[in-house]
Amino acid sequence: MNVLPWLVIVALVLGLFAYRMASDNLREQGVLSIRSSILHAAEQCYAVEGAYPPSLDYLKEKYGIRVNEDDYLVNYVAFAANVQPTVMVTPR
Repeated sequence: MNVLPWLVIVALVLGLFAYRMASDNLREQGVLSIRSSILHAAEQCYAVEGAYPPSLDYLKEKYGIRVNEDDYLVNYVAFAANVQPTVMVTPR
């Protein structure tokens, strides 16, 4: 019985598993990075202007925030000018 084909199959399965784990990890790091950048810019806006930004578009225009909207969906909810906004980022 030849063991080589089985070793190749096991190596391929382990390689695909490792790739999937790395890909998921990178996606999760992207989510955390985007959320952190948005909240940091919102805090900067509050410090400079005395109010949290009313929308994500405002942060994009005035504070240079960029989001890869093909890969991530951002839900930005501003309750009031003196309350930190709620930011949820999900991968697409």
